[in-house]
Amino acid sequence: MSDRGQIPASTDTIDPLKPQEVAAKLESAGVQRGLLATRSLVLLGLLGGVYIGFGGALATLALSDNAIGYGLGRLAAGVAFSVGLIMLVLAGGELFTGNSLMTLALASRKLSLQSLMRNWATTYVTNALGAVVLAFAIHQSGILDAGDVKATAIKIAEAKAHLGSSAALVRGFLCNMLVCLAVWMSVAARSLEGRVIAIIFPITTFVALGFEHCIATLYLLPIGMLSGANVSMLDLTRNLVFVSLGNVAGGCALAAAYWFAYLDDGANSRGLADPTRRALRVMWLMQQAVVAWAARILGSDAVQPRATLAKSTRGSGQNEFNINDRLHLTNR
Repeated sequence: MSDRGQIPASTDTIDPLKPQEVAAKLESAGVQRGLLATRSLVLLGLLGGVYIGFGGALATLALSDNAIGYGLGRLAAGVAFSVGLIMLVLAGGELFTGNSLMTLALASRKLSLQSLMRNWATTYVTNALGAVVLAFAIHQSGILDAGDVKATAIKIAEAKAHLGSSAALVRGFLCNMLVCLAVWMSVAARSLEGRVIAIIFPITTFVALGFEHCIATLYLLPIGMLSGANVSMLDLTRNLVFVSLGNVAGGCALAAAYWFAYLDDGANSRGLADPTRRALRVMWLMQQAVVAWAARILGSDAVQPRATLAKSTRGSGQNEFNINDRLHLTNR
């Protein structure tokens, strides 16, 4: 009998886990997440949204410093945003985007499609609620009034809201590949310090390159809107639709690649067709329904690229131009 997909016995070593061991641990974790009680899932989802929001708030602060330059500013924002996922992984929490890795258990027929969808739906809603509540709390606290932080929050929101649909989809895809990779690498680490380092580099990469994260958006757009950004609820919805679809596709693509590389021992090859084809069919139908809904509710222009920012919202000074360029590519 093949031992692929089994969790090897732990050993006293500081070396990271092998990829096969990481795949097995995440497969087992996916099963456990699918069995979480609703109360625990809701509470952990709320905390996850709050933690990611804190990362977005700190990244906004880091981007408010014009003196460090374009590239370094984005790198600093990436390191700052990493704090959100570090808190979530180490303290405990559920994150919609990271839970794309639950498809490892689905492909191995250890998790039902119903359990997967229950987890995703609950974590998305609770992550969103946690992030939005934090945005209101930050706004009411008045801490954005210091320096240029409020102006930075406005520019981030406006740049994200006017991102083209295809760009939002692709940036969402690439973003969640890196988020899931950060989770994968953190599981490989055997120490707290190792887990922190494993998270920082992929997350810094996605923020610095300007990729899109739907839960971060649920903090960054509301806080910008509360600060006076020229962003409507339709803009927010349109961005979330395409970023969320991209996030799911990117995370599932990474999970599928690792499943075939490390967990497919041939015994599941026949059974894989049943749950996985059903899951892919459901995901495809959901995508088509959401795109059709977006086109009908938001108008045909909702699925077409739009100008990045209205002329009236652009700054006239050189420093303001640099910040705007930087923030248009920043994601959280």
